[in-house]
Order: sequence, then C-alpha cells, then structure tokens
Amino acid sequence: MLSYQLQSAIKDLDALISLSQEDIIDIKEAKHNPQFERLAIKEEKIKSFEQKKAMIDREISKLMTAEPAKPLSELLDNEQHQQLDSLKDHLSILREINQQYAKMVLSVGSFYNTLLERVVPTQMQGYKKVAISDATFLEVRV
Repeated sequence: MLSYQLQSAIKDLDALISLSQEDIIDIKEAKHNPQFERLAIKEEKIKSFEQKKAMIDREISKLMTAEPAKPLSELLDNEQHQQLDSLKDHLSILREINQQYAKMVLSVGSFYNTLLERVVPTQMQGYKKVAISDATFLEVRV
C-alpha cells in the first residue's frame, strides 16, 4: 500500500511539474488564457497529492507503531527508499520551477501595473487608489 501511494504521489508531482513548465512557456509568449485554464487542473493535482501524502504519513506511522524499536530505515524496503528519494527530488524540482514561474509572474504583474499607472495616473486617498480627475487617456501631438 505504501509503495502504491508513493508511486501515485510521484505521478501527481510529475503532472504538476509538467503543468508548471507549460505555464512558464506560456507566460514567455504572453499566452495568459491557457494558464488560467490550467488552474483548476493544478488545484485538483495539488489536492490529490496532499491526500496521498497524508496516506503515506499514516502508513509510515503504522509501520513505526507496529515496530517502535526499529528505525524507519529498517522498516522500509529498498524500493520504498528509492520512491521516497524520488518524491523528495520531485518536490525539489517543483519548488525550483515554481520559484522561476513566480519571478516571471511578479515581473509581468509589475509591468502591467506600471503601464496602467502611466495610462491612468492614480493617487492615494486614504488606503484607496483613485484615478486623478484630470487624467487624460490620450494625448495627440501634431
């Protein structure tokens, strides 16, 4: 059961890595709609991974309660050790890809906010940003 859950969790991480890499490609090409369309799929995969991770934790906890004198390294077989290592590697890869994607998202967001600020200047009124009343959207020079 533990091996099955580990393998299934790794598959979820593979899918998340693949989806995140597609997001990076799309953000570079300014294709925002495909990224939004993948959000539901990514959320589903994340929930699935979290459930499988909880099951893995329970299975490991059962093994450790059944034989408290043995260390975890002796309770798991070689395949399970390899799967745990693979799980850690996949999590690390996903973290790196998500950091790269987050930097791009922040850059694009900053660009659009700056562009909007130049087109529609705003000023703070309390805690709220409001458009300056004499803002012009278009200046024509002849």
